[in-house]
Formats: sequence, structure tokens, C-alpha cells
Amino acid sequence: MAARLPADRHMGGQLMATQKLYAGAKLRELRRRLTLTQKDFARALGVSLSYLNQMENNHRPISAGVVLALAREYALDVTELSVGDGDRMVADMYEALADPLFDDPPPLADLQLAATNAPRLARAFLTLHRAHRQTQDRLGLLDEAMGRDEASPGQQPWEEVRDFFHYCGNYIDAVDHAAERFSKQAGLGEGDVLRALSHWLDSRHGITLTRSINAPLRLLNRAEKRLILSAHSTAATQAFQISHQIALLDHDDLLNATLDLARFHSDQARAIAKIGLANYFAGAALMPYTAFHEAAQTMRHDLEQMSEHFGVSLEQVAHRLSTLQRPGAKGVPFFFVRVDQAGTITKRHSAARLQFARFGGACPLWNVHRAFETPAQFQRQLAETPDGLRYFCLARDVSKSGGSYRAPTKRYAIGLGCEVDFAHQLVYADDLDLTNGAAFEPIGVSCRICPRKTCHQRAVPPLQAQLSVDHDRHDTLPYQIL
Repeated sequence: MAARLPADRHMGGQLMATQKLYAGAKLRELRRRLTLTQKDFARALGVSLSYLNQMENNHRPISAGVVLALAREYALDVTELSVGDGDRMVADMYEALADPLFDDPPPLADLQLAATNAPRLARAFLTLHRAHRQTQDRLGLLDEAMGRDEASPGQQPWEEVRDFFHYCGNYIDAVDHAAERFSKQAGLGEGDVLRALSHWLDSRHGITLTRSINAPLRLLNRAEKRLILSAHSTAATQAFQISHQIALLDHDDLLNATLDLARFHSDQARAIAKIGLANYFAGAALMPYTAFHEAAQTMRHDLEQMSEHFGVSLEQVAHRLSTLQRPGAKGVPFFFVRVDQAGTITKRHSAARLQFARFGGACPLWNVHRAFETPAQFQRQLAETPDGLRYFCLARDVSKSGGSYRAPTKRYAIGLGCEVDFAHQLVYADDLDLTNGAAFEPIGVSCRICPRKTCHQRAVPPLQAQLSVDHDRHDTLPYQIL
């Protein structure tokens, strides 16, 4: 505790300096978990009973003194009080309420109160809105989906899985710790990773590792006790696929227990989520939390150095950076996204306040779309969202060859970023003037909820905006947003 208290104290001070901290629900949850009365909890925190009651009900912000007392008395990682489910739910509700269904959306302050004081109600609202949206989509498309018997009304299995990881903050503590223990036991940091993984399969399960040019990425032949990998795959991909299989073989009980807690509404969603959990284990095994966190700080988040050090791909490094949210040892709160050439988001995770749109693609002004124009080069961008928050954004293409002349190339670009206050920890920001407000490009989240009135790249008007059309005038847009 003594080793990390100064960091917590600094972070607490930073949080209190930048915004008032309302986290009554989390404060109340901690007290109940400790089985303390309000009177005993108030005494331990050095505040009056009435003051504690006001903080728990979000009538007052949590003071800096209480933040420090929480860290001192209960070893609480106080950064957990800042970014979390509340921020994600506020972003999701804001987008949902942009639906034309709502004539007069509530102000942002009301959404923040709902997310902190009544999180279950907020989740229920989001579930209801998803059901409405899905129903409208089905009626509009008039396809066979009208006759499907969905286990979870209004939500597709893959959407339910996306939401599971979204509200876990893309960090699964039990799986992460299990992967770190496995990495140490298997000696993955002591030399040839593929050899160590192959030895583990053979010695623990009697499974032989083979490669074939005609094989898929991974195929377990249980009858012959062979794990067959594609010979076209890179060493990093092969190591990841072996680790994924080991997660299924050695930690099936842990994965199923985690899935039981999630209570998915359909077997299909549960099956998809199990793939996600095994992938999570694989990434955490190849990049064990403690070693990876230390390397990120030492190498100043140089993706290429870290890729070489851990024998993994750039995408795997970027994705893993977005999961460094272990209590007491958090890393930089990154957002991570992967897009295809059409701008479709195929992966999205965020530990930052920036939350991606749940529907549609990303803002076209974001540098991740320009990464395809400069293969093998990093794109840097200073960006500002409509809420006034500023970010440092990094993008790079990670297109993957199919392995032969006629095989199609998978074309993707990844985006990684953080709030500008953390940018000094990244080597990529060393020569940028982070204090120059004019250097920050205006970006949004999605056109359908972006309030900017003169954006030259706007595809559609904001859903909740009133428009004025003048047939005798055409400016940046063919209409005016009122």
C-alpha cells in the first residue's frame, strides 16, 4: 500500500482538480461490502454522519480528504471512482436519447445522476431502447428476422457479448490473474514462446503441435490428439492460437464460471463470449499483466518495441494496453478501436472517457481512417471532442496478407488513444505542443449524435436537431442545424 499511495494521492488530487467527483453508488457499495453502518464508516473517514449520507446520495461530491481516507484505510484504488460504468452508461444513454422518439432529451447532468444513483434503471432503459431499435429495424427491413424467436428481445447475441466486455471495462480480473500464473508456470518469458507452449501441450495433455498450409488458423483433432495450425500464420498468431486452446483445455471451469455470472440470454451469446474470454486469456498469457505494465512504462508505450519484446503483433499490444485496469496497478486509460476500409468498427474497447458509438461507424475526421493511406507508418493526431475533452490519438494500418497470391488481404487499421493529460507518457507525443489549443482537430463520436453545426464531413444531421432548409442558399451543408 505504501508503495502506491503517492500515485493514488496524485491521481486523487488530479481528479478533484479537474472535476467534482460524484460516486455515491460506489461509496455505498463499498460500505455495504465492508458490512459497516453509516455511523462507523463516517467515523473511519473522518466526516460527519450527515455528510456521508449526502455523499452517498450524490448531494455532495466526494472530498479530497475522503478520497485519501479511502486509500489509507481500505487500500482502495481511488481511480475506480472516476471512469467506469457511470461514464459508459452516460455515453450510451446520450446516444439512445438522440433517437427522434424523444422530443426533449434530458440534460447531461440528469443522465449523470441517473447513471450514478440508479444504474439498474439506466441499464433497463438501455435494454428497452435496444428492443425498440431492433423492432424498428425488423419492420423496416421486412425480412426473415421478423419470424425469429430471439432469446433476448431487441439484442443480437454479438451485441450482448459486446456489452458484457464494455461494462467490465475490458478487464476480467480472475481470467487475467489465471493467465499471468500460467505464463510463469510455462516459462513464456524465458525464451522461445512457441517451444514453451508446444511443450506444455505435449507434457500436460499429450497433444502434438503440427502445421499445415491447408489448415485453418487453429484446429484441434481430439481423436488424434493433434493441434493443427496454419503454416501461413505468423509466429505471433500461432502463439496466440495455442494459448487460446490452452485456455479452453486448462481453464474451462474458470471460463464457464465467469459466463455463469454474466447470465447471457442465449446459448449463442454465451458461446461467442467464451471465445472472447479465451482470447482474453491468450493475450494476458503472452503479455502477463505485471511484466507488460512495467514494460509499457519503461518503453514509454512504444508499440514496436513492446511487440518485439513480447513476440506479439502491434494489434495485440494495442489491445492489451486498453485492458490495463487492474485495481491498484492501473495503466494509462486507453481507448482502442479497429476499423476496416469501409469505416466499420470491428473491435472497440475504452478505459477512457471517450466512448464509441454503439451504432454505425467512427467519425470520419479521426486519423484512424487515414492510416490506410500510409502503410507501415504511425499517424498522430491531437483531437478535441464536442464536450471539450482533448485526446492524443495514434493510428496505424495492420493489414494482413492471406499468405498466397490469390488469398485475400485483410485490411484493418487500429486506433489507440488517451486523454491529453496522459500523453507525456507516450514516446509518440514527445515533439508535439500539447498546450497549443489550435493544434487540436475537432472530432466527434458519430454524426447521428454530434452537435457540430459546420462539419464539412457530416454524413447525416444529428437525430435530435431541428433543421432549416433554404433553397436559395448552400453552404458547407445543404441545411442549417438550429
